[in-house]
Amino acid sequence: MNEKTQELLKRLVAENGSDLHLAANNPPMIRIHGKLVPMEGQFVLSGDDTWAIISQIVQADEIQELEKTGELDAAIELDGGYRIRINAYRQQDTYAAALRLLPNRFFEFKELGLPINVLEHICQLHAGLVLVTGATSSGKSTTIASIVNRINQERYCHIHTIEDPVEYRHRSLRSFVTQREIGRDTVTFVEALRRSMREDPDVIVIGEMRDLETMSAALTLAETGHLTFATLHTSTAIQTVSRIVSAFPAAQQPQIRVQLASTLQYAICQKLIPWDNGKGRSLVAEILYVNSAVRAMIREEKSHQINNVMQTNYDKGMRTLDQSLDDAIKQGHISTKTAQLYRE
Repeated sequence: MNEKTQELLKRLVAENGSDLHLAANNPPMIRIHGKLVPMEGQFVLSGDDTWAIISQIVQADEIQELEKTGELDAAIELDGGYRIRINAYRQQDTYAAALRLLPNRFFEFKELGLPINVLEHICQLHAGLVLVTGATSSGKSTTIASIVNRINQERYCHIHTIEDPVEYRHRSLRSFVTQREIGRDTVTFVEALRRSMREDPDVIVIGEMRDLETMSAALTLAETGHLTFATLHTSTAIQTVSRIVSAFPAAQQPQIRVQLASTLQYAICQKLIPWDNGKGRSLVAEILYVNSAVRAMIREEKSHQINNVMQTNYDKGMRTLDQSLDDAIKQGHISTKTAQLYRE
């Protein structure tokens, strides 16, 4: 890649940005602590500029896919162990791209901002479904990657990931790790999940539960004795349960409630809240551990009562979003006024 492209990527790393946006008739835009601003000292890009940058950082076959479909998801690795997730797309007869910078290391549990006892308990599970949910850029992939890294350090098992694209690369430590990328190693999530049953996994990571077929496969894997991690774009535990059940036809929903009640272990619903001083972000999360009371609520279509369980089990690691926001206020990073913007 040429010096201009190298400079942009180096600036993304050096300025601790999470995302870099490129589009014609705009300067390069960088997201720092949640705020999207123009990259200082850069000029307005032309359509030729954006195309040149994209074509330098992805493979020739990926360029062909982008030209054919107008869409591309890919990933590249930079010096220093950083990886960048790329989404390139056609817009207004030119090409644009959103580049997400992934950390070059796995986070220790004490750095994540989640209760350590919850994270350690998840690592001890041998079956069931663990969901990490939230909006785009809420740290879902980082949380799952850090948990998987701890399992990799401590357990003799087969960890199998199915992603689009692979974001964090794991090397086998105590565990044996295999990672499949949609479009490069397999055609679809559903096909990869179906085949995974024959690949003797103990722990399975699904990049995202995007549709009914993926949800059904994830529930089946969790039900058949696999510890299964997946993400969803939901913001609360109640919403997470409802989203999965409502994805299925009405006639199947009673069965799905029973299946979900028996397999779901945790729902961690994350948000990243910018600090008032603009120098960082705090992770706040609603955390649901699915105990026997919650299982009954899911089965009996009483998930609206789940909040009561979370509120009264704070000492066991559960918490509502409001309780997590109150904790962030006590830590002094955000004000009551800022927290109010993020309350449901």
